[in-house]
Amino acid sequence: QVQLVESGGGLVQAGGSLRLSCAASGRLFGIDAMGWYRQAPGKQRELVATSTNPDTTKYADSVKGRFAISRDNAKNTVNLQMNSLKAEDTAVYYCHGKIRDDYFVSHDYWGQGTPVTVSS
Repeated sequence: QVQLVESGGGLVQAGGSLRLSCAASGRLFGIDAMGWYRQAPGKQRELVATSTNPDTTKYADSVKGRFAISRDNAKNTVNLQMNSLKAEDTAVYYCHGKIRDDYFVSHDYWGQGTPVTVSS
């Protein structure tokens, strides 16, 4: 089994910063991609940022220039640095990983979610 454990969410004032971290552990035999999604109340889950092998990143238009994703492949971790936060960034943030099993088949895994609240 593979687990994704997030940390770093919380309450911050508009204009502030937060850093989210996610660590993958368990029976994993390779990571094809890791990233972050978010879901605000009453809305669908949406992509925030992803990092895909070998070195490709993708951001939602709404966070470009404010958020930065980074991975540590040796530690199987992914981080999301969030700057200039806005009230509309308020959501539960989920870590996502496309992780290979011992047959090298890639599967989707999700963390439990960490809430981010930005007060205006």
